[in-house]
Amino acid sequence: MNVGLSRRAALLAAGGLVAAPAVARAQATRVRFTLDWAFQAPNAFALVAREKGYFREAGLDVTVDRGQGSGGVPVALAGGSYDMGYADLNPAIRFMAENPDRGIVAVAVLHDRSPLCAIVRADGPIRTPKDLEGRRLAAPDFDAGRQLFPAFAKAAGVDASKVTFLSVTPQLREPMLVRREADGVTGFVTTSALSLKGIGLDIPQQRIMMYYDHGLNLYGGAILTTRAFLERNPAAVRGVTAALMKGFIDTIRNGQEMLDVLKRVEPLTDVALERERHQMNLERVILTDNVRANGISAVDMGRMQTGIRAVEEAYNLPPRLQAAQIYTPDFLPPVEARRI
Repeated sequence: MNVGLSRRAALLAAGGLVAAPAVARAQATRVRFTLDWAFQAPNAFALVAREKGYFREAGLDVTVDRGQGSGGVPVALAGGSYDMGYADLNPAIRFMAENPDRGIVAVAVLHDRSPLCAIVRADGPIRTPKDLEGRRLAAPDFDAGRQLFPAFAKAAGVDASKVTFLSVTPQLREPMLVRREADGVTGFVTTSALSLKGIGLDIPQQRIMMYYDHGLNLYGGAILTTRAFLERNPAAVRGVTAALMKGFIDTIRNGQEMLDVLKRVEPLTDVALERERHQMNLERVILTDNVRANGISAVDMGRMQTGIRAVEEAYNLPPRLQAAQIYTPDFLPPVEARRI
C-alpha cells in the first residue's frame, strides 16, 4: 500500500513537473497587437521580438497581426479590437484631437522623423509641392500620408482644396501613378517608393517630397495603446514596450537577422527589396543626430506640441490637445537599453 502511494505520489509529482510549463503559459498575459501594414522590414522588429522570445521572457502571450494602414490603428484600439499597436503617430494625433475622450496614447516613439511623403513622376510637370494644385493623388482612405496631407499642404504653402484625392485600395495606389491614371501618390517613403520601383518606376524616376523637408517636422512610427488598457495592465504595457524596443534595436544592429526572420514568417518576401527598404528607413527616418546622441524615443515635448498644433490647424480643430495626453515616457525601458 505504501509502495502504491509512493508510486502515485511520484507520478503526481512527475505530472506536476510536466504540467508546470503549461500552467505558466496559461498565466501569461495576453496582448493583441496590430501593426500598421503588411509584414515588411520597417515593422519586422515586432516579428523579431516574437520569434526571439522577448515577449515570452516577459511573461506575455502576444499576437502580432498585420494592419491595413496607420489611420486604422487608433480606430482599432479605441474600438477594442486590439490592445496595443504600431503606427505612424500623426493619424493618432488627429484621431485624439477629434475624439479626446478615446484615450489613445503613445508609449514609445520609434521614428524620430516621419516617413510621410508625396511622390510624383520625375519626368512630369510637378516639381514642387505647389505644383500639386489641380492634380490628382491616389491613396487609400486610411493612408497616413493622405490623412496628414492638409498639414503638409499648409506647411508647404499648398491650397489643399485644389488637390483631388482618388480613393483606391493599397494594391492599386502605385500602379495608378505608373499608368498615369493619377499624378501622384501619398504614403510612407519606405512603402510607396519601393513599390513603385518594383513595378517599373525606379527611384531616379521618382520625385519624392518628404513632408519633413517642407516644414512639417513630425515624429513617425510609435507604439500605441489606450489609457484604459494602460491603467489596467501597466506591467504588460511595460513588458511589451521593452520587448519591442529590444527587437527594434536588434533590427538596427543586425539587419540580416531581421531579414531572415521576415523571410521565415512571410515566405514570399523579396529579401533584396526589403534590404533596400530597411536601409531607406534607417537613413530617412530612424538614424537622426538626436537618436545617435540620446537613443530611441528621446522625445522633445515642445516639438511634439508643435506637431500636434500643426495637425489641429490642418483640420480646423481647436487647440486643445496637449503633448502629455498623446505621449508618456513612463513605460520606456531605461535609456541604456534604448541606445544604438
